Amino acid sequence: MRELGTEIAREYRDRRLVLVCVLKGSFVFAADLMRNIDLPLRVDFLGVRSYGDDSKTSGVVQITQDLSHSNRNDNVLIVEDIVDTGLTLCHLIELLRTRGPSSIQICALLHKPARNASTYLSTMSVSPSRTAS
Repeated sequence: MRELGTEIAREYRDRRLVLVCVLKGSFVFAADLMRNIDLPLRVDFLGVRSYGDDSKTSGVVQITQDLSHSNRNDNVLIVEDIVDTGLTLCHLIELLRTRGPSSIQICALLHKPARNASTYLSTMSVSPSRTAS
């Protein structure tokens, strides 16, 4: 965790960083991560549901709690615990992109590339102005 925090601090030095913690699963990971990033940063939370009552994605992403602050001109780092199919992250990237951040990147604790249904997640970084491939 220390190495990851150091790498993020190096990449975002002299830039406004906002960690967007995807609730509820990534809360502990995000807390550990932010303690290891030696930069001033803001943390915001986004509640999302895509599984309904099942363990398999429903294909529909619902926002259950929106961000409490604007992320216009911020460098957004989405913090997720597990990237499964990528559907939720694709939806979040599209949503956040409309709000005008300087950049959007993803930091995930666990990535299941075999189940990945998204072209975005192959690079794990998205420019706000880039269109879907």
